[in-house]
Amino acid sequence: MTGHNPYEGLMPLPSFTLTSSDFTDGGELAPAQYGADAGGQDVSPQLSWSGFPEETTHFAVTVYDPDAPTGAGFWHWAVFNIPASTTDLPSGAGSPDGAGLPDGAVTLPNEVRLKQFVGATPPEGTGTHRYFVAVHALTQALEIDPESTPSFLGFNLNFNAIARAVIVATAEPGGAESTD
Repeated sequence: MTGHNPYEGLMPLPSFTLTSSDFTDGGELAPAQYGADAGGQDVSPQLSWSGFPEETTHFAVTVYDPDAPTGAGFWHWAVFNIPASTTDLPSGAGSPDGAGLPDGAVTLPNEVRLKQFVGATPPEGTGTHRYFVAVHALTQALEIDPESTPSFLGFNLNFNAIARAVIVATAEPGGAESTD
């Protein structure tokens, strides 16, 4: 782990509560949240949030690994325009068909150019990786090209989010078997 927090240096925002039944903050991802190439199932984690600002109209959810050996990290999932009436997502909401997402939500292509959640697959020799799972509160829907990158979404969130909740999961090289 490099110690880099991707939200340091961005505009500071108030926080709210974010939890997952699939992992605890600072704990390891469940085997299903690992990538298929690492013995997992590419299943996005269950997420629930509360305590966000009253003026929130939409949310965005992102999952980012700053420890990927790329120099730029790795975006595993990026979804925006989730209506404020949605305060939880079931495990698997990031499936290729997006069936677990509410109407109006837009999933951007991740680093492997798939519009879905792609699970953790830390390469051997790179140590423990951290996965920053964030829910961003917004006061308006975002007008972003649905083929944009998660980094472009992050740029827009930096200037439009009014609050952000973050929990961090970890994953080990060796894949889902390392969680046994």
